[in-house]
Amino acid sequence: MQSEDGDVAPTIDVSVPHPARRYDYWLGGKDNFAADRESGDAIAAQFPGIRTAVVENRRLLRRAVTQLAAEQGIRQFLDIGTGLPTASNTHEVAQLIAPEARIVYVDNDPLVLTHARALLTSSAEGRTAYVDADVRDPDNILHSREVADTLDLNQPVALMLLAVMHFVTDDEDPYGIVKRLVTALPPGSCLVLSHATADWMPPETAAMIQSGKHGAGRLRGRDEVARFFDGLELIEPGVVPLAEWRSEATPPPAAEVAMYAGVARRPS
Repeated sequence: MQSEDGDVAPTIDVSVPHPARRYDYWLGGKDNFAADRESGDAIAAQFPGIRTAVVENRRLLRRAVTQLAAEQGIRQFLDIGTGLPTASNTHEVAQLIAPEARIVYVDNDPLVLTHARALLTSSAEGRTAYVDADVRDPDNILHSREVADTLDLNQPVALMLLAVMHFVTDDEDPYGIVKRLVTALPPGSCLVLSHATADWMPPETAAMIQSGKHGAGRLRGRDEVARFFDGLELIEPGVVPLAEWRSEATPPPAAEVAMYAGVARRPS
């Protein structure tokens, strides 16, 4: 099957759970299949806080993008692992502050691609684009036509890696991937990263979530998450439990969310 622009549309494998569709299920969306729901329910049975975690991750996105656009003057965003469109997507938050903001979304689920083309529409002053790619191949993202046509890599870019790097296992070089992406961006660019952790989980829960059938490739501790920001200048409050990052209200307990988050700037 071909899309309107002539690209061949990849096939959706509904028998295998996909993180973007499972995330949609936890958020109460309808763009998911039986395999996604089965996997999502299995994880929720062991870790009931998962729905709180995904809601808090979306709230973090809003806070971080607002901070970067309003306080750091960022006008370009590269959002990798964007997931299915929902309320307060990156471009919507950024363009409320700066209508001229430009955003490139990246994901590797064909269903996300279909919805992104239809729903992730920019303001008249700005621009959005979508890249069908995997974070594990950063050069494919950086050298894509969409990035070249949408972003000026001579000007600061916010790299958004929300709830994605825990799907990259140690043998897939997660730190090298992030370093490759960050070093391709100019000084003044920022990294926004959230990451699941087992720091507050019983060992059996962590083992199930990290299993090949259901989960994250690697839950990492705080020091391991902080390592993604090596060489960057952390913005206050640093690497903290996700819901506590510049929280606007009393956050849920760290153990209920079981994620860390941080925002950092590439120095001049």
